Amino acid sequence: MDNSVIVKRLWAFIKPYRSRAYMALLAMALTAATQPLLGKALQLLLDKGFKNKVEFSLWWIPGVLISIFILRGIGTFATAYLNNWVISRVLNDIRARLFDRLLRLPAARFHEESTGKIINTVINDVRQVVDMINSVFIACVRDVLVVIGLLGTLLYLNWRLTLVAIVVMPLTAVIVRTTTKRLRQMHRENQRVTGEMTQVVEEAARGHQVIRVFSGERYERQRFDTRSEALRGFSQRSTVAFAATTPITQVATAMTLSLVIVLAIRANMTVGEFTQFVTMMLMLLTPLKSLAEVNGPMQRGIAAAETVFEMMDSPVELDTGTRELAKASGHLRFENVVFRYPNAATPALQDLTLDIQPGQTVALVGISGGGKSTFVNLVTRFYDPEGGRILLDGVPYTDLRLANLRAQLAMVSQNVVLFDDTLAANIAYGALRIDYERLAAAVKAAHLTDVVARLPDGVESMIGENGMRLSGGQRQRVAIARAIYKDAPILILDEATSALDNESERAVQAALDTLMAGRTTIVIAHRLSTIERADRIVVMEQGRIVEQGAHDELLAQGGMYANLYRLQFAATAEQ
Repeated sequence: MDNSVIVKRLWAFIKPYRSRAYMALLAMALTAATQPLLGKALQLLLDKGFKNKVEFSLWWIPGVLISIFILRGIGTFATAYLNNWVISRVLNDIRARLFDRLLRLPAARFHEESTGKIINTVINDVRQVVDMINSVFIACVRDVLVVIGLLGTLLYLNWRLTLVAIVVMPLTAVIVRTTTKRLRQMHRENQRVTGEMTQVVEEAARGHQVIRVFSGERYERQRFDTRSEALRGFSQRSTVAFAATTPITQVATAMTLSLVIVLAIRANMTVGEFTQFVTMMLMLLTPLKSLAEVNGPMQRGIAAAETVFEMMDSPVELDTGTRELAKASGHLRFENVVFRYPNAATPALQDLTLDIQPGQTVALVGISGGGKSTFVNLVTRFYDPEGGRILLDGVPYTDLRLANLRAQLAMVSQNVVLFDDTLAANIAYGALRIDYERLAAAVKAAHLTDVVARLPDGVESMIGENGMRLSGGQRQRVAIARAIYKDAPILILDEATSALDNESERAVQAALDTLMAGRTTIVIAHRLSTIERADRIVVMEQGRIVEQGAHDELLAQGGMYANLYRLQFAATAEQ
């Protein structure tokens, strides 16, 4: 991405706060103005104060010096305060925009990109972009103002000596230009490895039980050390490229200073004039050094900005629909649906046609890879078919607004996702205001009453990250309670009772029977005993429907379903 484009886009985030930014600019100008004032005060003090007869009141010395530093203190404080005021809001705005985009990314993006990289972009990369704005803004405004003020004063005092002194400036520019390309490339690699390290840490925290049981500590430590060593290498090389500018600049400055001193002595300058000139020339080194050093954070920030804006520009889920349903009856129809995952050799679904009537319970069964999960991904419209169409109550999916379509769906998956919040917030997830009567009914229907009674704060108890304070069966029942609370006309059950013991399964199955009544229900189950009462069982293989019918009908046919049932029944009997 071109630098000018990045600057324009960053300015769009700063623009709402430009009044405070301009005030910070004035504060920087005030700070910059105190530099030549201090030099002038020293010159007057030496030339007119260190004599047999002092030409002014001694009270002027503390008065002038204290006034200069009070002004400088006011300017410095105002700069820091106003800068932080603007930068903190820009940081929040960029992160909010990025997080909003994250919530609307297509499901495929999360399959293609690691969680660690996404987290690193939202947290660390945005921080680096804002740090760049802060450092560059200060260096390129305050330090430039200081340089202009000091150079102007130096030229006024002795333009010949000043021309000799500024020989260090083009040298600094050459050094900065030489290191720019290398620094940016290293920072891009640094970002990539930082994302990988974030992923390793996230997986280690999430999978701590598996790591301990399977003695994976050494392997995880090696994964972490590899990334850590790579980051150390990038840091070292960046420091070498960056730090090499300092000694070169300092040697050039020393040579220049030596020459200036010789020429000043020959020019018969007064002690005060010489002190003022050398003091201001030395003052010039600090802002020049800051301007030279800004290249590092600037390249780091630009590399981070490219990543941030790439995610910010990522396409979101297509939402071309304009129609809405108040509450669907639940009539789902797949017509000649074809779907293939990106880069997959064969279609996941092939010419699939299925009509599910309102209130009907349809169970999808078959061996792994048959297309059951893909079917659910299309029902929830995480993906769109590449051929054929899906209709809800006779309306094509593509004509419905995404939010309205998903308002018609509730889902209980075998991979329960809970949030680090209260039990009530997890059950009523997505609701702006919790209806506690409805919540109590959902808790009772999901057989969570005894669980709530044992929690310290009832439904207001925090349940920890992904419900870690609950057992596996309790977590599954919370997910079922969430579906009950939503009261959607279409229910998707993906191994909804897989994590329950026999006693809990019987209790929850009774709740599910009540929940499923009058709703269109799609059930994915590997334990065929849980779907015997389904209105229709659909057997899938390699993305096609090979059998469908009631449990007894399919057993009588002696086909694929009957074979699966006999194998599972035999395995259960052996146990």
